[in-house]
Amino acid sequence: MKVIIQRVTSASVTIEAEIVAKIQSGLLVLVGIEDEDSQEDINWLSQKIINLRIFGDENDVMNLSVKDVNGDIIIVSQFTLHASTKKGNRPSYIKASKPEIAIPMYEKFLQQMEFEFEKKIQTGKFGADMKVALVNDGPVTIIIDSKNKS
Repeated sequence: MKVIIQRVTSASVTIEAEIVAKIQSGLLVLVGIEDEDSQEDINWLSQKIINLRIFGDENDVMNLSVKDVNGDIIIVSQFTLHASTKKGNRPSYIKASKPEIAIPMYEKFLQQMEFEFEKKIQTGKFGADMKVALVNDGPVTIIIDSKNKS
């Protein structure tokens, strides 16, 4: 699994002119799933994201997690994170899981994230044409691939 984590002062997801998710301070997490992903990847990433110390403490040093600052989270599926651009100018998405594999994994990831976070997480809609708006705070953007744990 690959994720892009953005620390935000606000973020929202709109589908067909309807806002389906909206937060203030917290994280916008884009997640891409591939066939080799497992529950181990989900567990590792969930703990990593929830405990990632990227929020400022009283000295404005990044020492606090989203949980520490009582922030919120939006998770959005994004198969394009697995784009290969090695050949030509048209990206290949061959590594991205098809919906029959990706949807159950995405749902398991959401469940694990809510378990770790101990509160509801907002989401986009898997496979929908979404308009994602955000104000990146910092900017702070972190990319994590569960296949590169060490």
